[in-house]
Amino acid sequence: MRALLEVELDTAASNKLISDGTMAEGIQRVLAQLKPEAAYFLNRNGSRGMVMVVDVPDEASLPSIAEPFWAQLNATVDLHICMNADELMEGLKRLGR
Repeated sequence: MRALLEVELDTAASNKLISDGTMAEGIQRVLAQLKPEAAYFLNRNGSRGMVMVVDVPDEASLPSIAEPFWAQLNATVDLHICMNADELMEGLKRLGR
């Protein structure tokens, strides 16, 4: 299922990765693992952040998606199941009204 992954990086943890030159490698690793439909990098609540549209095969996938952000970046992670316009129209049709 499609999900919106919102990540807010801890400033101190991400500063360390930028200082030691490993931030770009880490981002590339995340993109290769998650294979997002879309990925955006932005400021979020005054911190570094990223927003991605990812595929979540099942509920058991949550640890493999979120843990690297929590363990390595002390990040805040929010994951929201979402749909595109066609899926919304199908869902509304299923209401039977």
